[in-house]
Amino acid sequence: MADSDFLQELRERISEALKASPIEDLEKNLHALAAAFFERFDLALREDLEVQKKLLERAQAKLAALEERVAQLEARGKP
Repeated sequence: MADSDFLQELRERISEALKASPIEDLEKNLHALAAAFFERFDLALREDLEVQKKLLERAQAKLAALEERVAQLEARGKP
């Protein structure tokens, strides 16, 4: 949350500074520069990470259930 707040505040400050400035193209250039900078780091959105985390948790739960089922079946098959 703090990172997104920081980035939002940075964006707002840049926008305010640009509104007071006669240079309008600077905003477009800064956005392109920032996008290229962040793309280079291969960042992911927190929402995407949360979805992947939930999927992993479900897969782990299914795996644990299957392992328990296999153990039960193996126990039944032994004399």
